[in-house]
Amino acid sequence: MAAKRSATAVWKGDLLRGQGTVKGTSGALGEMGVSWSARTEAPAGKTSPEELLAAAHAACFSMALSAGLGRMGKPPGSLSVTATTTFDKVGDGWKVVSTVLEVVGQVPGLSGPEFESAAKAASLGCPISAALKGNVEITVHAKLG
Repeated sequence: MAAKRSATAVWKGDLLRGQGTVKGTSGALGEMGVSWSARTEAPAGKTSPEELLAAAHAACFSMALSAGLGRMGKPPGSLSVTATTTFDKVGDGWKVVSTVLEVVGQVPGLSGPEFESAAKAASLGCPISAALKGNVEITVHAKLG
């Protein structure tokens, strides 16, 4: 059975001076403000599509890594993942150019190189990574902590 998730955005005004809101229909994400300046300058308490993408990627990757470690018989005690998505001007337009996934894990009985290998595999198996593949450079930094 396919899972479908939805979000709604409302925008008012022109791109540079306008602003909007975005919210998920599940109720888990409250209404969040968005603006061009929050996207390209200082957030000032608002979010951006790139921040939401980073959040989705961090969550997806943490689940993929947890699943992979579980299959190895080494379930994690904890995983802390930070995804940093870069939005930059490319030519005449703007583009998400890269995402860096940084994970610190507590995984009893696993060596550093094994953890790095599992993290690399998870980055390939994460559905959000798969959606970005070929369009966005994805880098993974993994360490036990």
